Amino acid sequence: MLLDMEMPAGLCGVDEAGRGPLAGAVYAAAVMLDPARPIAGLNDSKKLSEKARERLAFIIRSESLAWAVAYATVEEIDRLNILQATMLAMQRAVAGLKARPQAVWVDGNRCPDWDYPSRAIVEGDAKVAAISAASILAKTARDAAMRELHARYPQYNFAGHKGYGTAAHLKAIRQHGPCPEHRQSFSPVKQMLAQGVLF
Repeated sequence: MLLDMEMPAGLCGVDEAGRGPLAGAVYAAAVMLDPARPIAGLNDSKKLSEKARERLAFIIRSESLAWAVAYATVEEIDRLNILQATMLAMQRAVAGLKARPQAVWVDGNRCPDWDYPSRAIVEGDAKVAAISAASILAKTARDAAMRELHARYPQYNFAGHKGYGTAAHLKAIRQHGPCPEHRQSFSPVKQMLAQGVLF
């Protein structure tokens, strides 16, 4: 699970959820695990069942030294682009921690612009426990938000596909048009709007 290196003291792991979907906010989480209370079963959230993610999310929130979840809105995604909106969500998550980290390791190949000693780790959510924990919190928080959107816009079945561009989701957009939670800068939503398919 862990990289072949010593974990720095005060390490914060950061990961995001929801860069690829056609709808909904992009979420990020920051987690500082307690070295004295290791959590068994941490892994890349995509490799865990929904039940396992929910169970681990409860433990992470209960036993971590500090954690925070944040997001960037659909409007911010469309205005800034998805990469910059993701960086913004990560910045907000780390800023929301109740303790200041001594180092921040981020899943992926780049870090936000901040004043923490940082490292970007490709596939870090499968290699570093704190990043795995962050991926779980980001994923479960976003899934919960998509279930709330499903209640508001049941015609799109957001609870099922979580906003990703599945065939059923694309069919629903063509049938009903995009809703305010669809990312207008993303194809094929952008293409449908250009063709006159309105909210």
